Amino acid sequence: MTSTTVIKLYNTKTRKKSEFTPIDALNVRMYLCGPTVYDRAHLGNARPVVVFDVLYRLLQVVYGRDHVTYVRNFTDVDDKINATALARKEAGAAGTLEELVAERTEETIGWYLSDMGKLGALEPDHMPRATQYITQMVTMIEALIAKGHAYADGSGHVLFSVKSYDDYGQLSGRSVDDMIAGARVEVADNKRDPMDFVLWKPSTDDLPGWDSPWGRGRPGWHIECSAMSEDLLGASFDIHAGGNDLMFPHHENEIAQSCCANGPDSFARYWLHNEMLQVEGKKMSKSLGNFFTVHDLLDQGISGEVIRFVFLQTHYRKPMDWTEKKAGEAEATLRKWRALTAGIEPAATAAAAVLEALADDLNTAGAIAEMHKLAAAGDVAGLLASAQLMGLLTPEMGDWAQQPDLDLSGYAAQLLGAREAAMETKNFAEVDRLKAAFIDAGLEVRMSKAGVELVPGSGFDAAKLEGLG
Repeated sequence: MTSTTVIKLYNTKTRKKSEFTPIDALNVRMYLCGPTVYDRAHLGNARPVVVFDVLYRLLQVVYGRDHVTYVRNFTDVDDKINATALARKEAGAAGTLEELVAERTEETIGWYLSDMGKLGALEPDHMPRATQYITQMVTMIEALIAKGHAYADGSGHVLFSVKSYDDYGQLSGRSVDDMIAGARVEVADNKRDPMDFVLWKPSTDDLPGWDSPWGRGRPGWHIECSAMSEDLLGASFDIHAGGNDLMFPHHENEIAQSCCANGPDSFARYWLHNEMLQVEGKKMSKSLGNFFTVHDLLDQGISGEVIRFVFLQTHYRKPMDWTEKKAGEAEATLRKWRALTAGIEPAATAAAAVLEALADDLNTAGAIAEMHKLAAAGDVAGLLASAQLMGLLTPEMGDWAQQPDLDLSGYAAQLLGAREAAMETKNFAEVDRLKAAFIDAGLEVRMSKAGVELVPGSGFDAAKLEGLG
């Protein structure tokens, strides 16, 4: 351990915040459920990536960079991926269906890594693909059958017997009977119980599939994470994280599989779940027209650093509301902080108050409040070190904030002159015209008794200023 900082985390499983004590301080291990790679990541998909990237950074500071292992998987075998490949084939794309599935997953993984990188997320130590761990999944399924926790139905399906695991439902706090109604369970013939879920299912010849003791097929979703985490982190590890929409059934099923295969005290000790994301106060959905991907925002000229800052302004266990106003305010703050810290070397460590906030169940909102205090006090070296701990104000994230190679002082003087003339004539038409033109060009117009300041915002277009001089 390289720091005396004590981290406290809210453990969903125990429903309380407690001191984080790793199994082995020289080998701190964390797993985050990654994406199913059939399409671009939407804004909600990005929240856990950014939130738990901050936790990864904090763990590295406290325990040492070489003593933390972070795994985030790719689900690259799934019915949704197959459906996108089938749609391409029906549209005339060349290649077999299996080739089109592989093409789609490669394309989507590339998009995902690019988008998450632009949000400042560090790449995990391991990014396993489910298709690389089929052997481990088959081995785990065989063990579950041998121990009486799973059964083959004779049609190529293998199912987990939920009633064979007495603690099922403890994570989400629901009884099995409560879960049956509206449960997201996969359909399979010959279930012994409605809550039993699929570990293995048959594949047709044209879809991805692997040989197994139960015939050619592919794994169910839940067994993938259990097998990958065990292979890379061991039967027991420290932290399992993800969105709270995965708590049931995915995380509940992971626990059941892993504990039945490896013992009741195995698998993850701390469970962390982030709340969901809204847009302008409403649930993000295609039907409301407020559904967009990370790539959509980047294409609109909103930088990844601004998106990250907006995310971190809300505690991860509270619903986060994405609004245009928040994005604008975040951009203004980041521009101000980048100007303050330009040419400055960061302090050796983040400010103690910022570190303390982050160590208190990842209170990023509190950490940002402390960073505002550092900026106001003129501690720019402390501000820079603290921001960089949170993945902000890093050199590689700063291209968006570079001031355009354009001197705006002439335009500011023009508006100032128009305002002084208007004070005499009481005719503000020219002031209003110039302000409207500057705003249309993407400039923030700041007018005070001291003068006029023009600040480029996202989407600034210098070409729109032509003819105003």
